[in-house]
Amino acid sequence: MTKYIFVTGGVTSSLGKGIISASLAKLLQARGYRVTIQKFDPYINIDPGTLNPYEHGECFVTEDGAETDLDLGHYERFLNVPTSQANNITTGRIYQNVISKERKGEYLGKTVQVVPHITDEIKRNMRILGDSGEYDIVITELGGTVGDIESLPFIEAVRQFKWEEGSSNAIVIHLTLVPYLAAAGELKTKPTQHSVKALLEYGIQPDILVCRTEHHISADIRKKIALFCNVNINAVVESMDASTIYDVPLLMLKEQLDKTVLSKLKLPTKNDPDMESWKDFLGRLKNPTAEVKIGLIGKYVELPDAYKSIIESFVHAGSKNECKVRVEYIHSEGIFPDNVKEKLSHLQGVLVAPGFGSRGIEGKIDAIKYVRENNIPFFGICLGMQCAVIEFGRNVLGLKDAHTTEIEENSPNPVINMMEEQKKITNKGGTMRLGSYPCDIKKGTKAFSIYGKSHINERHRHRYEFNNAYLKQYEDAGMIASGMNPQTNLVEIVELKNHPFFVGGQFHPELKSTVANPHPLFVKFVAAAMEFAKKKTN
Repeated sequence: MTKYIFVTGGVTSSLGKGIISASLAKLLQARGYRVTIQKFDPYINIDPGTLNPYEHGECFVTEDGAETDLDLGHYERFLNVPTSQANNITTGRIYQNVISKERKGEYLGKTVQVVPHITDEIKRNMRILGDSGEYDIVITELGGTVGDIESLPFIEAVRQFKWEEGSSNAIVIHLTLVPYLAAAGELKTKPTQHSVKALLEYGIQPDILVCRTEHHISADIRKKIALFCNVNINAVVESMDASTIYDVPLLMLKEQLDKTVLSKLKLPTKNDPDMESWKDFLGRLKNPTAEVKIGLIGKYVELPDAYKSIIESFVHAGSKNECKVRVEYIHSEGIFPDNVKEKLSHLQGVLVAPGFGSRGIEGKIDAIKYVRENNIPFFGICLGMQCAVIEFGRNVLGLKDAHTTEIEENSPNPVINMMEEQKKITNKGGTMRLGSYPCDIKKGTKAFSIYGKSHINERHRHRYEFNNAYLKQYEDAGMIASGMNPQTNLVEIVELKNHPFFVGGQFHPELKSTVANPHPLFVKFVAAAMEFAKKKTN
């Protein structure tokens, strides 16, 4: 029988429920359990696909093409197991399902209400992964903070779920904050007490408290929290701020969070968790033998979470190369032909990030021209790859007005064009080319040497493509399509023949990079930057 763990948050948002959930899942997985994590988000959007990255950070895309919360990225990076549409549910999707059932008459004339209809639909979704028979334990992270109006139906659904399943089959972990007041020189437990009191008002007694803190929690404070919040003292878990999120599983191991969880769920502790490869990864991450500076050029750089998967991919690739990757965020709107040298000349590599719309696109193109002409390693993702195609068209092929029809609808040289099947679409949400698609790589190319195989699958999120009418012209001039989709003949990878590292991918490789399997494109890009740094110093 599948066991369920619910992770709620109190006091403030952004305490790291996703990282705690992923860390606990990692420890349980390392003990031999089959674990998955799902995220329930209380906003009314059907999914984050139409949200501005400034609102919600990046939109993470799964293998099956679901646009989801960025926490699913953490789940995949920690567990090395793909997530799916079923791993991220929003209030919007719950209401959409209930309303469509009501329209079909499935409620037989009943008045449709939050309880029981909305809460029943939430519980049905909570059970989907558990009912699949693929998992021993399902961890469900509830977005938002206890006390928010929008998360009340989720909290009520958890109360009902716990009651139906029994206390040893469903437990609640409450993540809370124990702030340090500098003026008083002490840690304060009152916010945690209030937060647990709010949960109790909704009928939920948390089983375990994870306390985020900047300072160690003393035994006295643990006793106090345990007493006021009705939990065992060994169920008060300290979660100190860590230098990297990848430290958290080991910190939770030290706090015996996994053991406490297993005893509450009445599950055997099996063998001790095998975290050797994780420790090996951390060892290389924390003891680099080299360092490179890579510029990330994008238009959402004020919010690093907008590029979360890219940053984490650099962490994985850096560890693999035993190299510290310092990412420098550069706003594409601030790059012009007269300052591009000053902005980029000190870097050992440049990544041009994905994005949508016209803002900052000329800055990306100017940056690509500079790195192409100066043999600086370049990596373009999605729109970054398309900008590389536009730049090459303008400055090498002499197509001065080369552009993408996303920005210049009537461009005389639409080197990037909208896919035919996309032209009929009017709805914005969930209608792009989404999810995993195959790509065949030509032998003898840089892409082939990077992947070491001729058939790959990568995840996509876009509407526009390389215009194949220009393909011959490009290849004759030295920009080759080294990866193609076998069914549609769409260009997936472009690269320059006579450049140390100049690769653009129409897909999003960052979505598949994990601690256990760093993405080869990032690994080789970092290696190329190290090589470039060496040449520069010699």
